[in-house]
Amino acid sequence: MGFDVVAADYDWFMGRFAVPLAARMVEHLDPAPGERALDVGCGPGALAAALVQRLGASAVAAVDPSPPFVAAAAARLPGVDVRIAAAELLPHDDHAFDLTAAQLAVHFMTDPVVGIAEMRRVTRPGGRVAATVWDYGGSRSPLTTFWTAVHDLDPAARGETGRAGTVRGQLGELFRAAGLVPSVEDELEVRVRYDSFAEWWESYARRVGPAGDHVARLGPSAREALRRRCADLLPRDGGFDVAATAWLVVAGR
Repeated sequence: MGFDVVAADYDWFMGRFAVPLAARMVEHLDPAPGERALDVGCGPGALAAALVQRLGASAVAAVDPSPPFVAAAAARLPGVDVRIAAAELLPHDDHAFDLTAAQLAVHFMTDPVVGIAEMRRVTRPGGRVAATVWDYGGSRSPLTTFWTAVHDLDPAARGETGRAGTVRGQLGELFRAAGLVPSVEDELEVRVRYDSFAEWWESYARRVGPAGDHVARLGPSAREALRRRCADLLPRDGGFDVAATAWLVVAGR
């Protein structure tokens, strides 16, 4: 999968959504001074950075399986314990954190139930486990226009709707399967401004994630056809906003 990329490419592609989503998530979770938090699947560090603002660097840890992302997060967040690790095998002791959260990561876990169960394991009794996943199933993700254009040209193309937790209610069911009872099942919306279609398309040309993988597999003519179809679905002149909605689940340990 296309996450072995430099952090700057991820920032251009998804970071512009991840940063405001992290702010909304942390606002909702409202971590208290003195608590310790773990960011699972941290990427270049959007959620970890928002947690640092609340708790301080020494109270925040983060993991991600992508070495470039771990390096970027560690460089951006001095004092944060950032390690290379998969969610399914967290390198932390039982009950080590008051809050364990995964932003836009559950649907990329090899085994989401095992990953969430590991998040539960490292969270103290009385602590909280939380996650967000884009609403791909409801066509409210940042990538909805892109995947609509893909399927207009190739109805058999595999999108991201089939990933775990991307349809209403699924994320809560994954939590229950991992032994957690959700106290919150809600949604968070963010809006991102693009100054032009060219700026929007450049996000996909950087070949990050499943969407980037799809673009990378296309030949020049097919890629141009996809670019034109995306342009047909978006404003032709001037800037525009892209709204995106993520499912939020929070459970007490």
